[in-house]
Parts: sequence; structure tokens; C-alpha cells
Amino acid sequence: MTDVLRRGRASLAFGFFAQGVAFALLVTRIPAIQDRYGVSDALLPVFLAAVPILAGAGSVATERLVRRVRPSRVLRWSQPVVLLSLLGVGAGDRMAVLAVALGVFGLAVGALDASMNMLGVSLQRAYGRSIMLGFHAAYSLGGILGASLAWVGAHWDLALWVSYLPVVVLLLPAALVGSRWYVDGDRSGVARAAGPDGGGAGVGFKLLLPLCLVMSFAYIGDSTVSNWSAKYLQDVLGSSEQLATVPYNVYMVTTLVGRAVGDFGVRRFGAVAVVRSGAVVAAVGFAVVAAAPGAWVGMLGFTLLGLGLCVLVPQTFAAAGRLATEKDGPGASDAAVARLNVFNYVGFLIGSPLVGALGDAWSYRGAMLVPMVLVLVTVLYARSFETQPDRYGGGHERPRTADVGRGSNGL
Repeated sequence: MTDVLRRGRASLAFGFFAQGVAFALLVTRIPAIQDRYGVSDALLPVFLAAVPILAGAGSVATERLVRRVRPSRVLRWSQPVVLLSLLGVGAGDRMAVLAVALGVFGLAVGALDASMNMLGVSLQRAYGRSIMLGFHAAYSLGGILGASLAWVGAHWDLALWVSYLPVVVLLLPAALVGSRWYVDGDRSGVARAAGPDGGGAGVGFKLLLPLCLVMSFAYIGDSTVSNWSAKYLQDVLGSSEQLATVPYNVYMVTTLVGRAVGDFGVRRFGAVAVVRSGAVVAAVGFAVVAAAPGAWVGMLGFTLLGLGLCVLVPQTFAAAGRLATEKDGPGASDAAVARLNVFNYVGFLIGSPLVGALGDAWSYRGAMLVPMVLVLVTVLYARSFETQPDRYGGGHERPRTADVGRGSNGL
């Protein structure tokens, strides 16, 4: 059983890594995509908003699908679709092709995000200790690699399909081979989680509401950094164009570092303390950015943001799975994760327009205080992340072989 879990953990980490590469290659080449297809500035926001909206729809569909199909199968087949649709974005030459490719990408990403976090939550339950941050660290590492590859493509003026094709050729077969070792959790709570009418009444919205808010606030903060850090440093803090590209890279690196060591912090101090600390550090980061007298102090603020925000999302998924399991059994966590995942896209959709509107109407310094306040609200909900004492009398989960389903290759 230990070998099964280890293979499952390694293969799932690779899945997170591959998703990080693919998503970074898409979002960091948006200007090139716009030029290739002749998308106007007025139409571009429509295309960009369509991806998270369809991803939310994909996550909702996955909640229903996993009542009949194991999450490992959803993940096994959604990942190739994401990679192939990415290639479709780079290889097309008409607006209709772009619309279809982005639509497929969005739906598949929703299914992929939901199913891989379902497997992550169930594996953490089987391990009996925090490992969820490590999976998201693999995603961050993939994002850094994808952004670096995008920079190479832009620097050498490579066609989009030339940049995307080698990545897809390498990652797609590797992901399919690795999917043989995915490990599903115990499915005993699926029927109860679906409710007597199949409507999912077992995992109530009221139970998940604090975590849904935390997820939204975390992604509002994340989208603020990804969409506005370069503009803020250049236009507000007076940096050079070259220096303005640095904060997001620093943010990504510190996110990776924070997630790489975050599991140790959860094991040592508990999820509540880590979430509270992360929220406070992120709020301080936004305050430093808002008050920064110059570019280098602003960069310090974005560094703090990476260290603070990085722990919130993985711990929110883990807490949702734990709450649903305590209420309806291990299988119920899948529905909770899928529902929570929708608020990933809600925060992403709200964050960038919110900061932009406030910046234009008021000031960009003042706009940075809004995500600061929202992130601080997480402190009020920190108790939702508390691990309940188990039958052994401790405050941490213990591994239970009943929580581990068959691996997707029959193990």
C-alpha cells in the first residue's frame, strides 16, 4: 500500500506540474494570440472572461460526473484535452478556431482542476498528514517553466504553434503514462453526498461558505498580482519597463518556495496557524505595495504576497474535503472540492476588473487596499481549517487504508 501511495503521489504531482506549464504558456502569450487572430482590444476581455466561466461550468459538470466515474479517469482524459486545445490555440488562423479552442480549453481546465484536487485531498487523507501544498508547489514550478518557455518563444519571435508543439509532444504521453498510477480515495460517501434526489444536498453551501469566500479572496489577490504588478511598478512607482517584469517572477518564485515548505509548517503548527499567518503576511504585502515610495520597496511587497497567498488555496481544498468527509464520509469530499473550485474562477473574474475600476476611479495605491482587506477577512474564517481530533485523541489525521481506493491501473 505504501508503494501505491508513493506512485500515486508522484504521478499526481506531475499532473499538477503539467497543468502549471500549460496554463502559463496560454496566459503569458496573450498578446501574441491577440496579434495572430486579430482580436481587438474591445473583444479581448470577452475571450479572456470566457475561459474561467467555462472552467466553472466544467467544474460543476465534474461534480456530477464523479458520482459515476472515478476522479482519476476524469483527470486522465481531461489533461490531454487541455494540452491539445492549447496546441489548437497556437495552430489556428481564424477567430472561430480560437473561440472553439479556448472554449474546449476552459471546460477541460475546470474538469482538470477539480479532479486533480479531489485526488490530492483523498491522498492527503490516506497519508494522514499535510501533503497538499506540495502538489500546488509542483503547479507553481510548472508555471515558472511555462512562463520561461513563453519568454524564449517571444524573444526568438517563434510562431505560437512552434512554441507549443514540443511541450505538448513531451507532456501528453508522459501524463498518460503517469495516469496509470493515480490513486482514488474511498467512494463510500458518494451516494450520501448526492442526496436522496441526486441533487448534492449532502454537502451544503452553508457548510462551505466560509471556504468559498476564502478561495475567492485568495484568487482576487492572485489575479491582482498577475494582472497589475507590472503596470503598478511602472506607472505608479516609476520603474523601468524591464524592472516592471520582475515582480510577477518574484511572486511566482516565492509562491513555489512557500508551498514547498508549507506542508512542514502545517504538520508542525497546524492548518489554522498557517492560514492565519499567510493571510496576515499577504495583507502586509498589499500594505507595503500601496505605501511603497519606490520600485524596490514595491517589489518587497510583491515578495511578501507570494509567501502569504501561496498557502491559502491548497489548505482551502484540504479543509473542504475534511469537512465533507466528517459529515458524509470520504467520498463526499469530491463534491465539496468541485463546488469550491468554482470560486477559484469567481475570484479570478472579479480581481482584475475590480482593481482596474478602482484604480481609474480613485487611485491604484488605494485599489491595493481592497484585496488587502479581503485577504484579512480570511483570519476570521481560520477556524474552518481546524482539524478535528480523531479517535486516537490527537489533533491530526491518521492514515486509514479504508480511505484509499484502487489505483486507476487496478492496484
